[in-house]
Amino acid sequence: MLSDYRLFLRQYLRHFHHTGAVAPSSRWLAAALARYVGGDGPPRRVLEVGPGTGAVTRQIVARLGRSDRFDLVELNAQFAERLRQRFAHEPGFAEVAARTRVFQHAVEELPGEQPYDVIVSGLPLNNFSVADVEQILAVFRRLLTPGGTLSFFEYIGVRPARAFISGRGERERLRGVGRVLAERLKHEEFHRERIWPNLPPAYVHHLRSPGA
Repeated sequence: MLSDYRLFLRQYLRHFHHTGAVAPSSRWLAAALARYVGGDGPPRRVLEVGPGTGAVTRQIVARLGRSDRFDLVELNAQFAERLRQRFAHEPGFAEVAARTRVFQHAVEELPGEQPYDVIVSGLPLNNFSVADVEQILAVFRRLLTPGGTLSFFEYIGVRPARAFISGRGERERLRGVGRVLAERLKHEEFHRERIWPNLPPAYVHHLRSPGA
């Protein structure tokens, strides 16, 4: 666990734009993000985007059904390698390794021929440009089955706080990201959770893909 924190901090300092946090998600945030994984019914396909060192992944693998398939896509090479090692050697992870794939590239590169029933995202959307956020949300919609669930988080109060202390260009970017997210949430969010025991506290948004 300590080695994961050290790795996460090093990657945050080197790649803040894509890492977006100084530490892995708390177990409370991880559990909320994985809430709609698993359950009774037919086999499902699950995708985790931006898993980092696997704090949320641990909650997902514990909830997977016996026949569920699990893909992870991680842009950071060191995080991706850490995940592969966990699936190769760590109890719990190794039990689902045969039906798990770790991809080291951007989520935009995933094909959509076999859509997913559940997507869990750890991407720091508030760090990206408005165009990038629009593209990522469009990719999520393309990758989800009709009626599928998307779960993602954002830190409470971080966007307005950053806008308050930033210059005009950054304020406009943050407001644009807020408008894009608000429009998507208005039509598709069915549940929102506040996770106070996290650093910083966070909202978890749960969305249902249209067409169910």
